Amino acid sequence: MAITAADIKALREKTGAGMLECKKALEEKGGNAAEAEKLLKEKGLAAVAKRAERATTEGRIFARMNGNKIALVEVTSETDFVAKNADFVAMGEKMLDIVFEKGYTKPEKELADMVLDLATKIRENMTLGRVEVIDVPAGASAAFYVHSDFKTASAVVVEGSDADDVKTFAKDCCLHLAAFTPAYTKKEDVPQSYIDEQKEIFSAQMAQDEKMAGKPENVKAGILQGKINKHLAEICFVDQAFVKDDKVTVAKKLDEVAKAAGAKLSFGKIVLMVLGK
Repeated sequence: MAITAADIKALREKTGAGMLECKKALEEKGGNAAEAEKLLKEKGLAAVAKRAERATTEGRIFARMNGNKIALVEVTSETDFVAKNADFVAMGEKMLDIVFEKGYTKPEKELADMVLDLATKIRENMTLGRVEVIDVPAGASAAFYVHSDFKTASAVVVEGSDADDVKTFAKDCCLHLAAFTPAYTKKEDVPQSYIDEQKEIFSAQMAQDEKMAGKPENVKAGILQGKINKHLAEICFVDQAFVKDDKVTVAKKLDEVAKAAGAKLSFGKIVLMVLGK
């Protein structure tokens, strides 16, 4: 069977393989396009399998709000070049479509298969990471934000009012999360094991500080607790200085916004997604 340039071009558009590779596959399969496509896919899968151990430290986070839901999807790749590829971006947007359409709330096989199909085509290791879906209660304000490098994304729900000022505050909180990447939402969320570990570190530092020598034990205990409190304020979202007004904490700003809105406000779901973490 004669193999035409149009046959090669059609196979290339379908598989993403090189022109020469498509020509060889068609020749090997006697011009049978379906068999040639299968052969190229098998070769692509083999190539991906060989690269499976390669680290996927690049990638992109996709996010969108649709009705009363916010969805975030993380896909990692080996290189930033691939993460900027039009097919990669289109796949991520399509995944968001499917998440909303089918109500997925976690990584599902259908989504993972989409990643595998593209990885086979591009021949670079890729991984489906996290899938987060947030339900926004009626009468609440919500926002999401994706940083310009697409490697950090956040979403915040503020319950109690859907007034414009509260929506703006929710958006500002998203910016705050992306800027300061707090490890926890509030002090109560911090594991005691982590606090104990920090106490050991600070205690060791104090023991080597000549200024601490001779101080009464109760004074040392107070200084140690002060160090712990300061550290927790630095890593807990609601205790950090607010990104748009560093004279108040996030919690204090929430109170100010609540007073201005004439409503009782509280934080609902808060999500911070940093690529690969």
